[in-house]
Amino acid sequence: MKSPPRPVPEAAKRQHGSGARLADVDVLRGFALFGILMVNITYMASAHHGTGLEDPAFGGPLDEAARRLVAVLFEAKFFLLFSFLFGYSFTLQIDSAERRGARFTPRFLRRLSGLFVIGTVHAVILFPGDILTLYAVLGLVLLVLRNLRPRTAVWTAGALLVLTAVGYALLAFALDRAGGGGVPPSTGAAAARATEALRGGPASVIHAHLDQLPDVAILLIFFQAPSALAAFLLGLAAGRRRALANTDRHQQFLRRLQWAGFTVGLLGGLVYADASLNHSGSAYQVLALGLDVITAPLLAAGYAATVLRIAHGRRGRAVTAALAPAGRMSLTNYLGQSLVCALLFTGFGAGLVGRVAPAGVAAIALALFAAQAVACRWWMRHHTYGPLEWLLRAWTTLSVPQWRRSGGTPSRQP
Repeated sequence: MKSPPRPVPEAAKRQHGSGARLADVDVLRGFALFGILMVNITYMASAHHGTGLEDPAFGGPLDEAARRLVAVLFEAKFFLLFSFLFGYSFTLQIDSAERRGARFTPRFLRRLSGLFVIGTVHAVILFPGDILTLYAVLGLVLLVLRNLRPRTAVWTAGALLVLTAVGYALLAFALDRAGGGGVPPSTGAAAARATEALRGGPASVIHAHLDQLPDVAILLIFFQAPSALAAFLLGLAAGRRRALANTDRHQQFLRRLQWAGFTVGLLGGLVYADASLNHSGSAYQVLALGLDVITAPLLAAGYAATVLRIAHGRRGRAVTAALAPAGRMSLTNYLGQSLVCALLFTGFGAGLVGRVAPAGVAAIALALFAAQAVACRWWMRHHTYGPLEWLLRAWTTLSVPQWRRSGGTPSRQP
C-alpha cells in the first residue's frame, strides 16, 4: 500500500492501531538525532569541554561564538525531545503488543535490558556520556506509571520539573552563603591528562572513559534523569491522546509552543550559556541550571513544533524524506555517530581530540549527519529495520524479524 505524499493531511491521520508508522514521530526523532550529535561531539572533541575551562588552544572570537551557539541552541534541549519520543513510542509498543496478542511487560523488559547492555558497552568503549543506560533504568519507572491518565501524567511531569528547579535554587543559595564555588585549580591539569590518555591506544582510551564515568553518572542522575523522566511522562500523555497521529488538527497549539519556545525558552538558553561559559562552578551557574530545567523543555517544544509545521507545509515531503529514514534508524545512528567521532578524535583512529576548533567540530557534525541521512534513506529502501534496530527487535520479541523489505510492503510500528 503506497502512502499518499505530503502535505496531504491524511498522511498524518494514521491511527496507532493500524500498525502503520507515524511519519511525524520518525521526522522528530531524526531531527533530535542531529541536535544530540551537535552536543555530544563537543565532549568527544575536547576533554576540556564540560569542566568549566575551555580549551586554551581555541579562544578566538569564532571559537567563542561557536561554543555559545551550541550552548544556547543545543545543550540540554535535544535529549528532552528524544526522551519525549521515547515516552510516545512506549504507547506505540503497547499498541503493537496488543495487536499481536503478546504480553507487553516481558517484551518491554527485554527491550530495556537490551538497551542497558548496548549502552554500557557504548559508555565504556565509545562515549561515557551515554543516554541509553539512563533510559533503560527510567523505563522501569515508566512501566510502573503506564496507567496514568494523560492529565495526571502532565501534572506529574510539571511537578517533577518544578521540584528539580527548586532544588537547584536551594543549592545555589547554599553555595552562595558558603562562599564556595568556582573551578578547582587542578581542573586544567586533569583535562590535559585526559587529552593525552584519549590520544593513546585502545586501552588508554577505555581507561580514560572509565575515569570519566563517575562524573557522568552524577550529571545523569541529578540533571538529566528528572528532566528525562518528565519528558517520558509528557510523551506518554501525548501518545495516549494520539497527538502525532493527526498533527494538522493542532496547528494553533503548535504556534503557541513556538511562541513560548522562542521567547521564554530561548531566554533561558541565553542565561544557561552565559552561566556555563563565563561563571562555571558559581552559585549563578547552579541557579541557571535550575532555570534551564524549566525553560529548556519550552525551547525543545518550540523546535518540535517548527519541524512539524514545516513537515506539513509545502516542503513537507522533502523534510520527511530527509529526516524520517534517519529517525527510523535512531539506535544505529546514535551509536554510529559515537563510532565515527571516536575514530576521529581518540586513539582508536586519528586522535584529533583537542586539535579541532569548535567551529570545525560543528562543521564535522553537520557533514556527518548529512552523510547519515543519505545513507539511511538508501538503507531503508531495501531493509525493514536498521542493523541495531533489527537486533534489538529480535531480542525484544524473541523472533527473527524480516531483514530485507519485500516490494511495496509497508513498515509496521515497533
